[in-house]
Amino acid sequence: MSTHSYSLDGYGPPRRTLWSKLTARSSAVWRLDWVMVSAGVALSIVGSLLVWSATRHRTDLNQGDPYYFLTRHMLSLVVGLLLMAGTVWLGHRRLRGAVPFLYGASVLLALLVLTPLGATINGQRAWLRLGAGLSLQPAEFIKITVILGMAMLLAAKVDAGDQKHPDHRTVLNSLALAAVPILVIMLMPDLGSVMVMIVIVLGVLLASGASNRWVIGLTAAGVTGAVLVWALGLLDEYQIDRFAAFANPKLDPTGVGYNTNQARIAIGSGGLLGKGLFHGSQTTGQFVPEQQTDFVFTVAGEELGFVGGAFIILLLGVLVWRGCRIARESSELYSTIVAVGVIAWFAFQSFENIGMSLGIMPVAGLPLPFVSYGGTSMFASWIAVGLLQSIRVQRPVSA
Repeated sequence: MSTHSYSLDGYGPPRRTLWSKLTARSSAVWRLDWVMVSAGVALSIVGSLLVWSATRHRTDLNQGDPYYFLTRHMLSLVVGLLLMAGTVWLGHRRLRGAVPFLYGASVLLALLVLTPLGATINGQRAWLRLGAGLSLQPAEFIKITVILGMAMLLAAKVDAGDQKHPDHRTVLNSLALAAVPILVIMLMPDLGSVMVMIVIVLGVLLASGASNRWVIGLTAAGVTGAVLVWALGLLDEYQIDRFAAFANPKLDPTGVGYNTNQARIAIGSGGLLGKGLFHGSQTTGQFVPEQQTDFVFTVAGEELGFVGGAFIILLLGVLVWRGCRIARESSELYSTIVAVGVIAWFAFQSFENIGMSLGIMPVAGLPLPFVSYGGTSMFASWIAVGLLQSIRVQRPVSA
């Protein structure tokens, strides 16, 4: 049966139905990377089950409703998918013109965190109170605006054909753009987000084709700065404790090393296939702190075992792999930089989160993308996927 409808008078070209528009090979729906979207949705659904397992008995957190966190996590997924669709509809090129506004708004929100409107959780003043029990973590959105802002500056003259690579002045301007929000985030202090931002900046510079001297110089400056911060005692006590526990896992297992010690016990007790969803003794006994957010991977390790944990890592790998394909097939430098920035973000944050649960990375207070509970993290992650999808959709059909 034909999918076209014709005018009543029989003249003129056929009017295409909505279904034919959506299913045409040139349509945005057809050209979406459904493998990437499916991997993200699967991660979010698995995450909802892990979050539910970790919180259903937490009456101190779930307000007496065992489905409280499950419902909110799934609602965040729905909103995230809508944000992804909206980002694809707007397009990364159209957002390019709105970067100054988006950048200014994200920095302003981050500054508001430092006012009485901010909320402190686990030593970090990183959340903005919105009322009605809702909060916002501006650092998640800053990751997006810094990627877009640096891409806009670094690619402007290259995409216009005036240069083959960004010159030193352009690189310096892009670094200044990234430095402002990074300094604000350091004041919170949120070292985990700062670590992600630094990796994003390095990834963006590598993708832009800027001189390798910038990457080498920034890496050396970062190492030197970290040593000076430690030597001058600029870190808060809880941050020093986290690094001390990472360096010596046996240090004070009931104190500063409690989180990592309990995380290892939970993951190690899961074995190959795990104890079964909702049957983890460490999870049910609430031994692992922040298990629905930063340490959600410990629920997978204990209840789903090595196989379940490997499945989550596989899905995260699929996201990064598909993102790399989109970056490689992009026809303009701006798109390539945006894609690489998102890839660097997802890859490093996933590695850091899982690594701190396994004890191979210091505890940094970072959520596992798509899996951990947290509306802001979910929204930002799906907006980032929307940027990748927009790059894929807006490339030439023949690509």
